[in-house]
Amino acid sequence: MDQELQTLLAELYEEGQRNDAQEQERRKKRLNLEPETAQLLSVLVRSGKRTRLLEIGTSNGYSTIWLAWAAHSTGGSVVSIDREEEKHRLADANLRRAGLREVVQLVQGDATSIVAELTGPFDFVFFDADRFSAPAQLKLLLPKLTPDVLVLADNARSHPEEIAAYLATVQQLPKFEHMVLPVGKGLSLAYRQG
Repeated sequence: MDQELQTLLAELYEEGQRNDAQEQERRKKRLNLEPETAQLLSVLVRSGKRTRLLEIGTSNGYSTIWLAWAAHSTGGSVVSIDREEEKHRLADANLRRAGLREVVQLVQGDATSIVAELTGPFDFVFFDADRFSAPAQLKLLLPKLTPDVLVLADNARSHPEEIAAYLATVQQLPKFEHMVLPVGKGLSLAYRQG
């Protein structure tokens, strides 16, 4: 990753931290990934040569840029979903600043409804939005996943009550190995080998 992109990511992360410290309304917070979690996602995409990425929870595009940069190096692309129009606009502008807009399909609206309409297949799925609807979204996505797939979710340690149903759903999936990594706010990682 070149220095210019690293600088942009650091700027976006710091701006997100400042915004979240001042903003009281949850839906207006950026709630960006921790940098080490974002970097790990990027490494997983590149090392596994993942090309069909789905991100649920775009926010201002911080994590989306990490995923798009990794997908660009594998010849892949990202579909990223967010409910909030303002966050969609911010992500679009930030992806353009990063020179990665063409790698990402931004979709605005209710993630569960959108996931139901997606065709896939996806070989990498990252949940970083409403943890309560993630189990239903995962069930909708199962037939749209490649045989060899990574399914990840943030906040596995920081929001244990909110993510409990998702973790229970993942642990019951046949043929998936699952673990929670002590990175950032806790990263749930499920892998099915093709």
